[in-house]
Amino acid sequence: MTDEQLIADLHGRWVFGWERVEGDPLFDFRRVFGDFYDAESPDVRLYDDFDPEHRVAASAAEYGSIWEPVFRRTVSVRHAVVDGPHVVAGHDMAASTLIFVARVTLPDATTDIRTTTSLVWRRTRDGWRIVREHNSSQVLPAGALDGRLPAPGDAAHR
Repeated sequence: MTDEQLIADLHGRWVFGWERVEGDPLFDFRRVFGDFYDAESPDVRLYDDFDPEHRVAASAAEYGSIWEPVFRRTVSVRHAVVDGPHVVAGHDMAASTLIFVARVTLPDATTDIRTTTSLVWRRTRDGWRIVREHNSSQVLPAGALDGRLPAPGDAAHR
């Protein structure tokens, strides 16, 4: 497998790591994403404009502290990749971009989004790890993803 194929696979697995279905165990960022992020690098910068506070995390642990409270409240989160991943890879660094749609269901609201995600990966002794993340989301009209997401258990799901 080439580095480009490996990064593409990792980026796809990263997207579906955010999936939640009703009855899942409590979301644990470190358990789900511990092998994706570079936990040792001082160069880590992670940003997602879906965070209402628009915080930039300087570590995976800090990023997890932003998202664990949100994802622990979700009833479900379903995704579909609509473009990519597109990867460029060098010897020690790589970048990948993809676009996904998602439906985030909380107990009191459902939000459909379309997100462009860009990840920068560094080759470490443990494999490729994320050192930069930038996600830009657009909230879609209510119901925009009706019928466009795979059902839980489908091959494209998780």
